[in-house]
Amino acid sequence: MQPGIHPAYEPVVFRDRAADFAFLTRSTATSDATVEWTDGNTYPVIDVEISSASHPFYTGTARVLDTAGRVERFERRYGKREAR
Repeated sequence: MQPGIHPAYEPVVFRDRAADFAFLTRSTATSDATVEWTDGNTYPVIDVEISSASHPFYTGTARVLDTAGRVERFERRYGKREAR
């Protein structure tokens, strides 16, 4: 990497307040807000609206939509479309 053209890549805490979940990783994102981590050090903190702790796909609460069933139900109610 060329020196002097890349942003700083430093430890940052990402916090999902809705799920009361936070994780420490490295990122080029930064923030003026800080938080004391479990290791006793202070890191910049970035609040996110959704993370793996609150996303329905990862938590197992995702709903699968039955599109085929909806089409069949529509055809039963209103009849099939005539071929032209």
